[in-house]
Amino acid sequence: MFPYEIKQVDGKLDEELKKYFKGKKSGFVQVGPEKRLYPVKYAEHAEKYYNFDVKNDHVWIITFPKSGTTLMQELVWMVNNNLDYEASSKTLLFDRCPYLELNSIWDDKFLKELAELNGNDTKILEQIKNMDSLVYETAKTMKRRHFKTHLPPSLLPPSLIETCKVIYVARNPFDVAVSYYHHCKHMKAFDFQGDFQNFWDLFEKNLVLSAPYWEHVKEGWANRYHPNFLFLFYEDLIRDLPGNIRKVAKFLNKQMTDDEVKKLADHLHIDNFRKNVTVTNLKSVNEITNPKAQHFIRRGKVGGNKEFDDVIKLKAEKWFKENLAKTDIKFPEF
Repeated sequence: MFPYEIKQVDGKLDEELKKYFKGKKSGFVQVGPEKRLYPVKYAEHAEKYYNFDVKNDHVWIITFPKSGTTLMQELVWMVNNNLDYEASSKTLLFDRCPYLELNSIWDDKFLKELAELNGNDTKILEQIKNMDSLVYETAKTMKRRHFKTHLPPSLLPPSLIETCKVIYVARNPFDVAVSYYHHCKHMKAFDFQGDFQNFWDLFEKNLVLSAPYWEHVKEGWANRYHPNFLFLFYEDLIRDLPGNIRKVAKFLNKQMTDDEVKKLADHLHIDNFRKNVTVTNLKSVNEITNPKAQHFIRRGKVGGNKEFDDVIKLKAEKWFKENLAKTDIKFPEF
C-alpha cells in the first residue's frame, strides 16, 4: 500500500517540461500534497520503494540530488568495509552502494532509442538492462547493504529510521542548482535544453525532479536528533573532511586511527576521488552523455558559481531568504 496520491502532471505543463527535459519522453507525475516531481515511471514502482524490506544492517544515504551523494557513498562504504582501497578501485560504486530508484530515472522510450543508437549491440543491451534493474529485487542477494536514494524519508519505508542507520546530506540550494543544471545537461536521460536562467526558474517553481527542495531538506532536518539518523551539511564535509569522517565512523560504530582518517580524507579529495573512484561503467554506451557538457563529478567546492549573474542572484537570494524564514534550518556560511 502506498499512502500518497500520484497524479500525472497537467498536459500543458507536462509538454513544457518535456521540451526542457528532452530525455523524459514519457512525462512527469506529482506525488502527495507537496507535489513532489518525478518521472512518470516512478508511479509504477512507488509502492515497491515504499514497502522495501529494510534490515538493521542497512546503511542509507539520503540527499536531494547533487548534494554530495557520491562522496558520501564512498566515505560510508570505505568506513564500513575496513578501508578496502583495493575493492573500491575494482568495483563500481553503483554496485557497492546501489541507487534505490535508479530504474525510474531511465525513461523506457529513451532506453529504446538508446539501444537503437547503439545498433542493439548485445553488450550494450546488457548494460541497459542493468541500468534498468530493480534494486528492490537485486538487493535481496547483497551481503552488506548500502543504499543511496534521492527520495525523502516520507516516500521511503515507514520503519526505515527506526531500523537502519541513515545519513542525510544537505547542501545550499545555490550550489545544488548549479550542479544539478550541469548534471541535467550532461546526462541524456535528462537532456536539459535551456540555459541556467531557465533551470533556476524551474528550480524555484519546484519543477525539477525531486523538487520541492525545501520540503526535502526539512524532512531530513526534522529527523536530526534521532539516534539512527545523522544529518550533515555538505559545506561542513568539504571544509573539514577529517572531522566529518570521524563523525561518520562514530555513527557507524567504527574505530579509526588518525593515520587512517588522513589517508581516507586524501582518497576523498576531489582531485583523487575523480581519478580513483569509478561510479558507473556507462562510458562505452554511445549517446548516453553529452560530450560538450561538464562531467558527472565536477568541482566539489562551495560557492563561486559564475552561472548566477546579477539578475538571477538577486531573485535567488530573495527566494532563499523567504523560504529559510519559514524554517529553523541553520545552514553553514557558503
